[in-house]
Amino acid sequence: MSSGYNISYEGGLPYVVYPDGTTYSTTGGKVDANCTLSVCPLEQTIYGYRPSLPGSIALIALYGICIIAQLGLGIRYKTWGYMTVMVLGCLAEIIGYAARILYYQNPWNRSSFVMQIVTITIGPVFFCAAIYVMIYRIINFVDHSKARFSPRLIYWIFITCDLISLALQSAGGGLSSDASGSSYAGVPVALAGLAFQVVTLAIFILVCADYAFRSRETWMKTRPPTSFKLFVGFLTLATFTIFIRCCFRVDELGSGYSRQSKVLRNESLFIGLESVMIVVAAFALIGAHPGLTFNKHGIEGSLGEKTIVGDTEAKEIDGSTVSE
Repeated sequence: MSSGYNISYEGGLPYVVYPDGTTYSTTGGKVDANCTLSVCPLEQTIYGYRPSLPGSIALIALYGICIIAQLGLGIRYKTWGYMTVMVLGCLAEIIGYAARILYYQNPWNRSSFVMQIVTITIGPVFFCAAIYVMIYRIINFVDHSKARFSPRLIYWIFITCDLISLALQSAGGGLSSDASGSSYAGVPVALAGLAFQVVTLAIFILVCADYAFRSRETWMKTRPPTSFKLFVGFLTLATFTIFIRCCFRVDELGSGYSRQSKVLRNESLFIGLESVMIVVAAFALIGAHPGLTFNKHGIEGSLGEKTIVGDTEAKEIDGSTVSE
């Protein structure tokens, strides 16, 4: 990269200006971004770094494995709804990290920046949908009489909240294609979607904890099978890793896409609290696949009543078509 440039600001946007008057835009504004690594300093990119190429490739491979596993389990157990949301979530993550590879090649490419912002942000929303549907199955299996509300009502409330979060985060990511100063127009919308997701997950965790407490007599006396315990363990792991990630993303977007944001420009934090958390959740949701626990060759019925309770209805909701 040539030396002897200056950084000037117009409308809050930085421009690289050389002594001969040649000007390069770093993020767009009055002119399209035309910086390259050979003429502009890397610290003037939005992230201030080039995304890890090996990291992005590894994550794409891991999500590819998740898709293969979900397709195999979904087809075997005919859990079409669960399979669909999990595959969509993994595909969103793959597209996002592919966009980060493009961003690595040209860290001033606005299209790849927006693509990875949108897809990596909304991917976990699909995983949350997979988690929420399982509360219905758990309540009906353990003892639906101990729930404060109808399992169907609980299911639809959280799925509706998930759709709202998806809409807000998608809209916020899309609006981010229009740069304006140190932030982007869509940041408040995306931030609202992420904050809404955090609140929804927090309430979901409280609802689950409340139900576990209210139904403790049932599951303590009946000793649920090991497969069910593993199912709940994996589901809990996925829930908390996604919750941690969402809290991180709220903090990350708190200052918008500002070059003064230490959180936004720290790739180690992104990898640890975004990439690792979500890929762990994706694999945990393989272990928490309903077909491995709730199918006609496995666990059926209610621990509380020792009879099949609401099984047909539950299968209809999560997309399963296993017949009795």
